[in-house]
Amino acid sequence: MRFLMLSHPSENARTDEGLYVEMAAFIEELTASGALVATGGLEPGGIRMASRGDEVTVTDGPFTESKEAVAGFALVDVATREEALELTRRFRRIVGDGESVIRQVFS
Repeated sequence: MRFLMLSHPSENARTDEGLYVEMAAFIEELTASGALVATGGLEPGGIRMASRGDEVTVTDGPFTESKEAVAGFALVDVATREEALELTRRFRRIVGDGESVIRQVFS
């Protein structure tokens, strides 16, 4: 089962040096176990494309309030939903205050 874990930014999130050490160890562990498919940060703007009939509209972002923006993601491949929840709990403990959204990815 694949899950996309989306992380929303927080003004109270950790920014200390220990964050990077802990996050690197966490990513290394997930990579070694084969659970981590991809991870990365996302630029705050983006481009929105909308279509209606034959018309396609392209609009540069940002589109949401900063508290609703997605700052980063991890795509994991795990056996159960509970495993995805536990990985997200561990991530939140490392980065501190904030919010994550977990969505199953269907193939």
